[in-house]
Parts: sequence; C-alpha cells; structure tokens
Amino acid sequence: MINHHHLILRVVTKLLVGAIILFAFYVQFHGDFSPGGGFQAGVLMAAAFIIYGLVFGLDKTQEVLPPWVVHKLSALGVLIYSGTGVWSMMLGYPFLDYGAFDPGHPSHGQHTGILAVEAGVGLTVAAVMVTIYYGFGARYPHISDEDW
Repeated sequence: MINHHHLILRVVTKLLVGAIILFAFYVQFHGDFSPGGGFQAGVLMAAAFIIYGLVFGLDKTQEVLPPWVVHKLSALGVLIYSGTGVWSMMLGYPFLDYGAFDPGHPSHGQHTGILAVEAGVGLTVAAVMVTIYYGFGARYPHISDEDW
C-alpha cells in the first residue's frame, strides 16, 4: 500500500535527488579545476541517498542501494586510490607520482592520476557515509513514537 502522506515532500525529493546526484558528478569531474573534488562529491552523493532515505524510509533506500553494494563500493574506492599509487610504482616512479601515466606529457599524466585518485576518494566517501546512515537508521528506537 502506498502512503500518500506528504505528497509534495515526496515529489520534491524525487526531483532534488536527481539534481543532487548530477551536481555531485559535476563536482567530481571538475574537482581538479575548481573547488571540490572527490570528498565533496562523495558527501553530495551520499546526501542524495540519505535525503531519499529520510523521506521514503530505510527499506526503500536499501532496495535502491543494497548494503552489500555499498560495502563493495567502499572497498572498490580504496582499491582505485591505492591501485593508482601502485601502478605508478610499477612504472618505476614514486607512489602516486602522476607523471608516470604519461611521461611524454606530464600534465596529461597529472590530469589522469588526479581523476583516478579523486574517483576513488569520492566512491569511498559516498559509500562510507551511506553505511553510517544505514547503521544509525537500522537501530531500534528506545522511545516509541507515542512517547514523544
């Protein structure tokens, strides 16, 4: 049964979540040219799912983004970040020396390396923030709603 309470809030939330996710991608991919980057984009991305969860409930949010997917994404983000550093070491450069990715044009290598590292940071931050929300949202309330 669909709950028709707070219809305006539900409609506005559905509109805002898409815009927030789009802005998170903008911050992610323009983080090396403007203020922002992986951390800010990750927090924005997580905020979109948290807002969705606050309005539609934890169960609906976990249908959209299951907890097992969130845990895998956090590990993947760390793997991308560390893999970028290991890859530069395998090419004979120091850890996270982005010049290794394009020795002919170090500025291109810098851009590629920064994008990879920021993608790993963004993915990890978003997944960890959503995991924290899932952890707090799944707690059993000690005070019933009627006692408030």
